Amino acid sequence: MVIINPISGTASKKGVDEAIRHEATRYCLYTDIRFTTGPHDATRLAQEAIRNGYYGVIACGGDGTVNETARALCGSGVAMGIIPMGSGNGLARHLNIPMTIKGAMRVIAEDRVVDCDYATANGQPFFCTFGIGFDAEVTYKFNEKGKRGLTTYLQTTLDEFVKYRSEEYTIIANGETITEEALIVACCNASQYGNNAYIAPTASIKDGMLDVTIIHKGSPVKLALAGIDVLTGLVGKTAQATTFRASNVIITRKQSGPTHLDGEPARMDSTIKVCVHPGELKLFTSARKSQYRALLSPQIPFISPFILTMQDIGYKILNLFRP
Repeated sequence: MVIINPISGTASKKGVDEAIRHEATRYCLYTDIRFTTGPHDATRLAQEAIRNGYYGVIACGGDGTVNETARALCGSGVAMGIIPMGSGNGLARHLNIPMTIKGAMRVIAEDRVVDCDYATANGQPFFCTFGIGFDAEVTYKFNEKGKRGLTTYLQTTLDEFVKYRSEEYTIIANGETITEEALIVACCNASQYGNNAYIAPTASIKDGMLDVTIIHKGSPVKLALAGIDVLTGLVGKTAQATTFRASNVIITRKQSGPTHLDGEPARMDSTIKVCVHPGELKLFTSARKSQYRALLSPQIPFISPFILTMQDIGYKILNLFRP
């Protein structure tokens, strides 16, 4: 079964069904193509595919469509494929699935099915990233806008950056407790938000672990540089972010509020338990070795130490003139 979300991403889906049928015919694959018409349709259709004994289910859309489809397939033994047609396509990029129908269908035809992990936050499944803090606020604002795409997302990020204030979190993991103010706490099953913006560059979807990234409270300059680290795939290599791995994490904040699951907004209680579920989702994956492609050139962060040094000097000079 192929589940197409006709409103995912920014590109028109006109002719997508015929293009998929054409590629499927090349590989002697029978496809039952369905279109979603509203929220939760992909979950319902994937459940129907399980009941009717389909060999695989293909999610054609963005990370939201992938999430809705995959949550029905976890533990079912039915494999999921992805034809990426969303705004960010984070999980598809992590799995090195081509961004074209032809390339994505080739991966499915190769029939390389791998047992992969998924995770839950207060029982809600996610397959790529769960976030709390600034990225969750950006997700809420982005989803309120009528226009999708990378440009809109970056503009929303900049708009929220100038007014967002860090929150205090208590994080329990691996027998240790951390309490601090942070801009973002991200629990990652895969490596990126989408569009090759890496929040957890070394994450694996097959290791039975979550990669947790904490971006600490800091000055606007430091936080801007942390944002560059995400775009260049070097997050965690500077003092502005802490990263670690854990199989489960408990995050507590002062009150309930926004979060995101694979880029889809959700409100959760003040205490959130995040757990990984190893090997519970079967995925059609590429046999080709994944290639690291950061959104920006990784040369940019090499200017970070210079900028931070100049900033610190500026603060010291200002302090000299304070009464």
